Amino acid sequence: MPTTDIQRKSYPIYLDYHSTTPVDLRVVNQMLHFMTTAFGNASSIDHTYGDEAEEAVSQAAIHIAKLIVASPKEVIFTSGATESINLAIQGSIPFDASSKTKHRIAVLPVEHKAVLDSCYALSKKGLAEIVSLRVDSKGRLDLEHLEQVCASGLSLLCLMAANNEIGNIYPIEEVGQLAQKYDIPFLCDASQAVGKIPISFEDWGITYLAISAHKLYGPKGSGALVVRKGYHLEPILFGGGHQRGLRSGTLNVPGIVGLGEACRLRQLEMEEDEKAIAIKRDRLQSLLLDRIPELAINGDVTSRLSGNLHISIPDIPNSAVIARVRQELAISTGAACSSGIETPSHVLQAIGLPREVIEGALRIGVGKFTTSEEIEQAAKILSSAVSLTRKAMRLQA
Repeated sequence: MPTTDIQRKSYPIYLDYHSTTPVDLRVVNQMLHFMTTAFGNASSIDHTYGDEAEEAVSQAAIHIAKLIVASPKEVIFTSGATESINLAIQGSIPFDASSKTKHRIAVLPVEHKAVLDSCYALSKKGLAEIVSLRVDSKGRLDLEHLEQVCASGLSLLCLMAANNEIGNIYPIEEVGQLAQKYDIPFLCDASQAVGKIPISFEDWGITYLAISAHKLYGPKGSGALVVRKGYHLEPILFGGGHQRGLRSGTLNVPGIVGLGEACRLRQLEMEEDEKAIAIKRDRLQSLLLDRIPELAINGDVTSRLSGNLHISIPDIPNSAVIARVRQELAISTGAACSSGIETPSHVLQAIGLPREVIEGALRIGVGKFTTSEEIEQAAKILSSAVSLTRKAMRLQA
């Protein structure tokens, strides 16, 4: 964590990097300049303040494009992946009162709620039929079924690059090849993947790619939708015709600069950082397996994000563990996408895990600023909390 020792002592150990990441101080410094000194509106063309802001936005697009192998002209800035996803889905499925044919959208059932809710909103309006793709108990994609679905005809394919709960990395290059083979627009939610694994927008046949800055050590409220050249979207925001009419509104220049700088740093440091993160994750996993009987690891352990550790303790409700550790350890029971509403994970339900496994699930996210000392301490805190909870439950029985 980019904090002083005094600050570190007053906060729990942070292991919820899938929810959000601390902003890299180098990113903060870039943003501060465009908040206080070069604070111009990027659309103000009559003075140098606007010129500097516009140049910064253009440079940010270049940094993003380099990281994901795209053209800067394909980058549309948004408030984050949720807006990007909504723009891609709603913008690609326009309402046509005269049409009697429903659009067909194929969706991975473990997608983020931003994808699922956007698709089901269209379904409720009678605009689209939703086709659910198949996954196994590890959350792995059934590629044969995917091809069958693609061959039957689709208006849009939605498939994430990496899952925000179990951490699975999906074969996006193969998926993109199928989408191209059957001439299907392909939306990839890459918010958990960009800056953690290599992605090639240009070569992998992705049509729309969603990014959030706060998942890769940038600021909240800043993101992008990358739109392949030659594809048209209907805007969902109006007022000024900014960004080629796709997304109106005054540009969040500091946020865009933050996203761009975060992408530039990830391109430079991603490979080395992710190797170190994986080592720490594996150390924590080993310690917990040794100390917590009956611990289960969820998801595809052969293909997952380096910082992801999704566990279940079948005989203990996850809420009981969280209650014991929340002052010392920041972990979660699932995705941070439901406004604090506690509901069973739709991801774990979709892969068919037993109820007791779902109820005992905990998501741990290791990141760039996690220290080895924090890993050791976290293992002690969590294993002790589980032991104490089991004792308390036996006494109550």
